[in-house]
Formats: sequence, structure tokens, C-alpha cells
Amino acid sequence: MRIRWIRWIRWIIAAALLSSLVMPVAARDEVVVYSERKEHLIRPVFEAWTAETGIPVRYITDNAGALIERLAAEGNRTPADLLLTVDAGNLWHAGERGVLAPVESVTLNENIPVHLRDPDGRWFGLSLRARTIVYSTERVAPNELSSYEALAETRWQGRLCLRTSKKVYNQSLVAGMIAHDGVPATEQVVSGWVNNLAAGVFSSDTLLLKAIAAGQCDVGIVNTYYLARLLRDDPDFAVGLFWADQSGNGTHVNVSGAGLTANAPHRDHALALLEWLSGDEAQKLMAELNLEFPAKASVPVDPLVKAWGPFKSDPLNVAEYGRLQAEAVMLMDRVGYH
Repeated sequence: MRIRWIRWIRWIIAAALLSSLVMPVAARDEVVVYSERKEHLIRPVFEAWTAETGIPVRYITDNAGALIERLAAEGNRTPADLLLTVDAGNLWHAGERGVLAPVESVTLNENIPVHLRDPDGRWFGLSLRARTIVYSTERVAPNELSSYEALAETRWQGRLCLRTSKKVYNQSLVAGMIAHDGVPATEQVVSGWVNNLAAGVFSSDTLLLKAIAAGQCDVGIVNTYYLARLLRDDPDFAVGLFWADQSGNGTHVNVSGAGLTANAPHRDHALALLEWLSGDEAQKLMAELNLEFPAKASVPVDPLVKAWGPFKSDPLNVAEYGRLQAEAVMLMDRVGYH
């Protein structure tokens, strides 16, 4: 009996010690972020948040698909409070997968335009990227350019460069075209692009831009920040930017964005961080780090980006890129755009 009593006392003491070690960690003030964005683009932002609030941010980086599946597998055991990723298609898939929670926030609704956020409040765009036409300043005059569709005309045969269709940015671009014009018209355009290719598709927008500068092709379609990076390093880089479709639907825009996870352990802090990311300080910092556009329209852009001038952007809700992504992929595959 005495031995049992001693064992019981020891068990209680051990449990108490274990509790004292575990509980402070579980209750610690922090936010955990699963991020597709590279560390050098998010670390300064999170450091600014911590300096202002005293709340640390821990983050894990990986590609969007892996992070979404990880959240689904972890379920209510996940340590993650926020999912941060690029492209509305990825955000839409995360919402449909059930790993994001809808939120009601006056701050987010005021700061982020309605077409740059999920209609169900599961995610919000935080920085804006435009995907538009670029051209050789030595071989193409801006007045020769107009729309994405016009790049399918025969006068661009052997003069067009494209990035691979496997990249979600091009899947979203084609999905947006399907939303506006339907499958048959979009298929005809994309088929025309393939016929006009000067070379095989490129693995990155940067390689595409360098191919134009080197004379391998004359025109292409890229996210603007890739050109901005090259111009920052070399102001004489011989590639210009043209805002596509200004007489039609407007230039295609996409987002990087974030949403609260469905099982966020630190929900209040996570919502506070998400709201802060939509505010002036964070919006300016995020846009400057990657030479993107702030999602909050009143925040100024980087001077290099501002030099391209204002443009009409497509007002389509970016959630459509996710909804129509599978159809866009099948369309591109049918016409041999790989």
C-alpha cells in the first residue's frame, strides 16, 4: 500500500512538472504562418509587426500545394494560424479544401477591394501583381500593341515568347479570359499564341524577359515585378512595358494573399496580424519588397513602378481564377501550350 501511495505521489508530481513545461508554450503569445512567399519577402514584414506589437511570428515556407495538404492532414492539431500564398487560384483551392475559416472584419473589408478577396471571407488579397505585355524597345513600337488577344494575330508569328502553362500565373490569366469570353474564343486566342511562338516556353518570366532583350523574340507576357527587378539592376535594359487591354476588360491582375486557418490556435492574434497586413505600413512595405502594387489603393507605389503610369485593371473577382483553373489547364493542353 505504501509503495502504491509513493508511486501515486510521484505520478502527480511528474504530471504537474510536465504541465508546467507544456502550458506556457501552448499559451504563448505568437502567430504561426504557413507561407509560400520566400523568406526575404516576409521576414521584414513580420519583424515590423513584432516590433509594433511585441507578438512574435513563426513561419514555415513551402509551395502552396504542400502547405494546403499539410493543413488538411493536421486538422485540429495544426500549429498554423495563417496561410500566406501567391495567386488567387491557390487561395481559392485552400478555401475549397476547407483549411481556411471565414472571417468578418470591417478593417479588411474597408482596406481590400471586393474583387481582390474571397466572396465568402476566407481569404484576402494583400499585394497586387499585374500580368501584362512586354516588348523590345528596339524592335517594337508601343502603338503596335493593344490586347492579349491581339498577340494571336499572324503579324506576331515567330515573335512571341511565353512562360510555361504549368505556372499558375498563366493558368489564372487564361481562366480570366474564359470568364470574360468563354471557352471557344479563348481557345482560338491561345492556339494563336502557340502558333506565334518564337521558341519553346520558358520556365520563368525573368528568362523570357532576357530572351526579348537578346533578340530571341519581340513580345511576351509577364508579371510586372520581374521587369521591375531587372530595370532596378540595369536601367538601360531594352524591354518596355505595355498595359494590355485598356480599351477592353483591362489588364489582368492577381494577388498574393492570406487567410485564417480553420483551426488557428491563436485566432485573435492571427486576425490582428491579417488586419495589420492590410493597413498602410504593411502594404507599403510588402509592395516595395517585391515591387508589386498595394492591394489598398490609397497606398503609394514604388517610384520605379509608378513610372509606368496608371492603368485600367480588370475588375473581375480574382476567385474566378480558381473556379475556372481546371478548365483553363485543359484548354491549354488541347492547343499544345505546355
